[in-house]
Amino acid sequence: MPCYRSGARVRPVLLRAAAAIAVLAALSGCAGGGATQTGSSSDNRYIAGDGSSTSYDPGDRHAAPDVSGDSLDGDPISLSDYRGDVLVVNFWASWCGPCRSETPVLKEVRSEFADDGVEFLGVNIKDDKTAAQAFEKSQGISYPSIYDQPGEVVQKFRDTVPPQAIPSTLVLDREGRIAARVIGETDYKQLKGLVETVVAEDGGDAGTA
Repeated sequence: MPCYRSGARVRPVLLRAAAAIAVLAALSGCAGGGATQTGSSSDNRYIAGDGSSTSYDPGDRHAAPDVSGDSLDGDPISLSDYRGDVLVVNFWASWCGPCRSETPVLKEVRSEFADDGVEFLGVNIKDDKTAAQAFEKSQGISYPSIYDQPGEVVQKFRDTVPPQAIPSTLVLDREGRIAARVIGETDYKQLKGLVETVVAEDGGDAGTA
């Protein structure tokens, strides 16, 4: 019977195992869509929505909660600061691949409606502040974001937006009411249409919440 040294038999097994681990690591990196993998990137409670949108007629709208907090730069922010403007609120995280790919859409729509009283506000969820700040800088985001590491702000919107769905986007009318939502990554045509509809509304004809 042939005699094998234990080292000679074990080494190929270890090499195959190491190769398998390397392949799995590469695949998991691709799954992130190129996003920075930090903070809660491994939190499987967070899901990607399908990009579906819902619009609410003026008479069926409810006031958004008057949430507040500090921006990623430490400045105080409150939703009430934007009353009188159409406000687009985007929930995002630096480790979220779809958040990265929709950022150019947000920037383009913001630029297009800059003279129409439309403002943008981000809510950065369950993230590392340094990673979030790096994301803003690399993506050229100039509007502020509330730093919501505990996820408390998004919980206050849970009746409209599933807290686990990142990214999600809300459009608030000039009275601070929720006029539309997108669960998942939005695109230019979709977001432009939602914002355009709210901008065109006559505030005097809007119903009560």
